[in-house]
Amino acid sequence: METVDISTFSLLLAFILLLIPVLLSRFYGLGLIGDLLSSVARMSVQLLLIGVFLKYLFVWNNGLVNLSWLAVMILVAVFSAIRSSAMKPVKVLVPIFVAFSAATFVIVFYLNYFVIKLDDVFDARYLIVLGGMLLGNSLRGNIVGIDHFYRSIRKDTKKYLYVLSLGATHHEALLTYLRESVRLALKPTIAAMATMGIVSLPGMMTGVILGGTSPEVAIKYQIMIMIGIAASTTISVVLTIIMTLPVCFTKYGTLKNDIFVSGSI
Repeated sequence: METVDISTFSLLLAFILLLIPVLLSRFYGLGLIGDLLSSVARMSVQLLLIGVFLKYLFVWNNGLVNLSWLAVMILVAVFSAIRSSAMKPVKVLVPIFVAFSAATFVIVFYLNYFVIKLDDVFDARYLIVLGGMLLGNSLRGNIVGIDHFYRSIRKDTKKYLYVLSLGATHHEALLTYLRESVRLALKPTIAAMATMGIVSLPGMMTGVILGGTSPEVAIKYQIMIMIGIAASTTISVVLTIIMTLPVCFTKYGTLKNDIFVSGSI
């Protein structure tokens, strides 16, 4: 059974639902109307453009092109993570890009080769779609983890330096901040996994079922992707923090102020 198509007119009817948050924002003075409408407009344009691009990407199904597109996706995600952490891109772009790339490629290739057992691990339908899901979900965790790690050290500068003065190594002084940052980064994924199937029907499972696949197969894919998200988020957060340490700290273990955008804390 094929998925029922949605006409352009029917899709426009869906936009009417935006009146609900718009009116409530206006009534309660939430100040969300501008951001909401801007985000919806950007989302719609971006999805329409990527829809056209993916159509040809799936037809070409060229391994090099697929890898290049995934690399572009990673680069955009990296800029988003850096911007949210108030760090200067020129300082940390390379280490964060390497960390994101390692986490995404390792997990997606593992899933494609060992779990799904594809003959072509570069197949666009799997490489781009699974890579995008892993990247999108781990990005949220990374934004929380990276921001919390460096923000906490900046706020606790005296405490951090005091621990160093007592003879702790750089690694020992940072370990507490690393642990808490990784915990915070993984909390949304862990919470989602704990209630999945009872409180919510996840996006991938819903999409696969709407695509005509049996619920049994959809469930297997959803379990696979959630485990992959947990693994990729953990890897990327830990790698990002570890790989940015040489750039963000002096040889004496003090945090460099010039890696942050002026005025941020």
